[in-house]
Amino acid sequence: MAEGTDGIVTAAVKSQEEGLEFLEKMLEVAQPERVFGQPQTYGEYTIITASEAVAGLGYGFAVGGGEGSMEDEEGSGSGSGGGGGGGGASSSRPVAVISVGPRGVTVEPVIDATKIMLAMFTTLGSMLLMLARMRSGSRD
Repeated sequence: MAEGTDGIVTAAVKSQEEGLEFLEKMLEVAQPERVFGQPQTYGEYTIITASEAVAGLGYGFAVGGGEGSMEDEEGSGSGSGGGGGGGGASSSRPVAVISVGPRGVTVEPVIDATKIMLAMFTTLGSMLLMLARMRSGSRD
């Protein structure tokens, strides 16, 4: 029994170390050098891109063991086990361009036309659905 428990504890420690390594990699996304691009100079102007970085992470691990009075098929009445898992995602996108030049500093937003169109169609679809429900409700 002790050998089985030792194996589970060893696996748990290894899984936790792997989880921490994964967490460190996910947090690298939020570093300032990842959010602001390297300044690029073109003539009298210096351009810097600013991005949005998003990261999400979930991780868990459990170990169990026991010596119960209920007997299994072999009649031993004891057992142990463990498991764990995790996952995550990260993404980034440009949100602005910072321009430094002879006329000062300007910040121009980066417009994502795809997101605007998706939001418009989602809103329009919701409005049409609600209108249809309101009309069918008034007929009853």
